[in-house]
Amino acid sequence: MSDRHKNIAPPAWDGHERRAQANRSGSRAVATPSFSSEPERRKRHLRPVWILLLFLLPCLALTFYYGQVVLPGGEDPDSFFPTTSYAFVLLLINLDLIGFVVLLLLLSRNLIKAYFERRHRLIGSGFRAKLVASFIGFSLIPTVLLALVASGLVNKAVDVWFSDQIDRVMRDSYEVAKMQHAGHITLAVNSARAISHEIFREDMLLPEQRDLLVVAMARKRVEFGVAGIEVFSSKMETLTKSLDQDVPPGVLDLPVGQLVLQAINGKQEANTVQEAQTGRLVRAAAPVAASGRGSEVGGVVVVDAYVPESLLAKMDGIGRQYEEYKQIKAMKNPIKAGAYLFVAVITLLIVFGATWFGFYVARSITVPIQRLAEATEAIAQGDLSVRIDAQATDEIGTLIDSFNRMTTDLQGSKSTIEAANVSLRQNNLELDRRRAYIETVVDTIAAGLLSIDKSGVVTNFNPSGERILRLFADRLRGRPANEAFKEFGLTLFQTIYDRMLQDQRDDMTLDGTIEVEGKFLTIALHGSRMKDEADQDLGIVLVFEDLTELLKAQKVAAWQEVARRVAHEIKNPLTPIQLSAQRMRKKFFEKAPDFERVFDESTNVIVNEVASLKHMVDEFSKFARLPAPQLTQQSLHDVVNEVVALYRGAHKDIDLVVTLDEDLPALKFDWEQIKRVLVNLLDNAVQAMNQKGRVWLTTHYDTKRRRAVVSIADEGTGIAQEDQEKLFVPYFTRKKSGTGLGLAIVRRIITDHEGQISAGNNQPRGAVFTFELPV
Repeated sequence: MSDRHKNIAPPAWDGHERRAQANRSGSRAVATPSFSSEPERRKRHLRPVWILLLFLLPCLALTFYYGQVVLPGGEDPDSFFPTTSYAFVLLLINLDLIGFVVLLLLLSRNLIKAYFERRHRLIGSGFRAKLVASFIGFSLIPTVLLALVASGLVNKAVDVWFSDQIDRVMRDSYEVAKMQHAGHITLAVNSARAISHEIFREDMLLPEQRDLLVVAMARKRVEFGVAGIEVFSSKMETLTKSLDQDVPPGVLDLPVGQLVLQAINGKQEANTVQEAQTGRLVRAAAPVAASGRGSEVGGVVVVDAYVPESLLAKMDGIGRQYEEYKQIKAMKNPIKAGAYLFVAVITLLIVFGATWFGFYVARSITVPIQRLAEATEAIAQGDLSVRIDAQATDEIGTLIDSFNRMTTDLQGSKSTIEAANVSLRQNNLELDRRRAYIETVVDTIAAGLLSIDKSGVVTNFNPSGERILRLFADRLRGRPANEAFKEFGLTLFQTIYDRMLQDQRDDMTLDGTIEVEGKFLTIALHGSRMKDEADQDLGIVLVFEDLTELLKAQKVAAWQEVARRVAHEIKNPLTPIQLSAQRMRKKFFEKAPDFERVFDESTNVIVNEVASLKHMVDEFSKFARLPAPQLTQQSLHDVVNEVVALYRGAHKDIDLVVTLDEDLPALKFDWEQIKRVLVNLLDNAVQAMNQKGRVWLTTHYDTKRRRAVVSIADEGTGIAQEDQEKLFVPYFTRKKSGTGLGLAIVRRIITDHEGQISAGNNQPRGAVFTFELPV
């Protein structure tokens, strides 16, 4: 960098002369463009001005404040020496004068500098001098005239503000407010005195005159227009009181005992002023002489005069405004001086601003082209942050604006590319963090997980899957799923994978057994289709669990329950059989004449109970030997219509309401077994209603889950809360003639069809059974 950039740069218009000197000396060195330091040169050029203004304006504000507010209130007319506030105001005035002098010096410096540039014939100096002179001339004449007119108006306005008429009005208002307050006191005192004389004259303090006293006080309160009248005995007992109901509550309840005691002890009139939240209460007490006892006090009359809060506020406001007016009037001359000073400051600021604006306009015309050339050189060297701050509206201004837009676009494109790179790196880091998190979750969950991409290749196999299937992930990962399933005998996985691909299902659940190292494991397998945000297929993920031990425990518990219930059901018919046999034996040994009748009855009981026991065993055998379903692609509505036709012909008192979903496609199921499910559920509904009522049979196709949903609802007695979890348990029934195996068989059939069944209460009454079958 050249030496001229290490020092404080001279004014911008000196650049032409410096370049001319460099060209004359034959220098080939390429200097760094000086336009980049132009804002800093301007800041350094204006810095003294700003510092001076920041110093001068607070001094002027403090001068005005102390001269108008503090000084008049702090003057001591009996003191010969000036107060501290007065000395401080003088100091501020001196500082203001110094600031104006320095401001004039700065202005003179620029004028002198322009004069010498004119004499040396620097480029643009002549035009600059003419432009500054024009600004000063055009602003000085109207500014001086405005200052003279403003000074006269200020003097006239101040004289009007503090005229004798205004002073007289303010003083009279203050006197009226004082008289108003004194009038309330006078009213209370005079009223108390007059009422006291009348009470004495009419002997109203006597007990037999008490009614007359009450009426007289009420009349006197209205007559004198007071807020209240209270009469007390010499023992400070309240004889009567008459209060104005329009007075706010609580005002007339202020304590009055001290005033009454003062009137009794002093035997003379007394008054007091009490303040309340809603106004002022003026009270006057007058003693009432005792009848026939000389100078003794027989009682006291207290008269209350109420001053409302609104009137009180106005009286206080008038007094406060009058005091403020007197203080301000004492500042008449300082106000005039401050106004003149303000007009002078404004005049100087206008002249100073016009001069400074002339320099600014001149600089904005002569400098832009030089700065444009230097900026072009900076861009050629790779600095895209360069901007030209020159303000112009002519062709040069248009050129500068185009240049700035060009550099902005270039820098914006560069910034956009850099921001895109940063964002891409951040996204990659975020993806890496998410991938690591997902891999951690997959590796630590207890369930096995196997994912297959849309091309059929195994992409992931977690450690839990390795533990369950006794297979290393390396033997599966990266291989086609069909090939891996076939090699390792994962028939259950192959089945659910093929069915999801064939039926285009989003999810599917399948239970089954597989052989692992010579052991058969019961696996619960759930498949879900993976999709991206655009709903594009990404593959299938299979989640599986080893249910072998869980099912063993469940089977043991289930068979224990079945054994208990079977034993209970067998024991029930054995009791009447035993009793019948014992009865026959007894009659036989007794040679009873009715032996034949007893023999016939007992054998009938034994035969019936054995038949019931045989029926129960047959039902249990059917449940235990329920065949595997023979799945065939067919319409579910056909079997529904067949069963409905049977019930409509056999049950005339049953209103069977059937609603079939026309969008339900054909599905795979065993005709006879599903028919048995429908018959069993409809039988239960009919029996729950005592062979009379309405039954609703509805089908629905859940397109999202690809499920056929069948609901059978009745309006019978419903399902008790405690029976909800026992409905599908073998041998559980609430019917006297039931075996408790019907719903267990229904659940077994639905489960064999890979479906689900549930039961609940219908609204407003009855029960509803719902089962689902995969489509």
